[in-house]
Amino acid sequence: MVSFIGEHQGIYGVEPICRVLPIAPSTYYEQKTCLANPARLSERARRDAVLHQEIRRVWDANRQVYGARKVWRQLRREGIDVARCTGLSA
Repeated sequence: MVSFIGEHQGIYGVEPICRVLPIAPSTYYEQKTCLANPARLSERARRDAVLHQEIRRVWDANRQVYGARKVWRQLRREGIDVARCTGLSA
């Protein structure tokens, strides 16, 4: 949603777009700030970013055919503590 608002803010403005979409302008600005400065991300978001890379690595290494359970088991074998429900959104 942040990218959509960013692409159209010159035409419509941030606040009018946020009135139509279910997002507060402050949320948009906070997300934009976090994208520019990853140090402002929460500890959870930073950990998720690292896990995303590891999940993607295992999935790609296995020709993108591993499902959640096999990716989870491979990560556990490698000593990476991750919940099985942690997903990868492409």
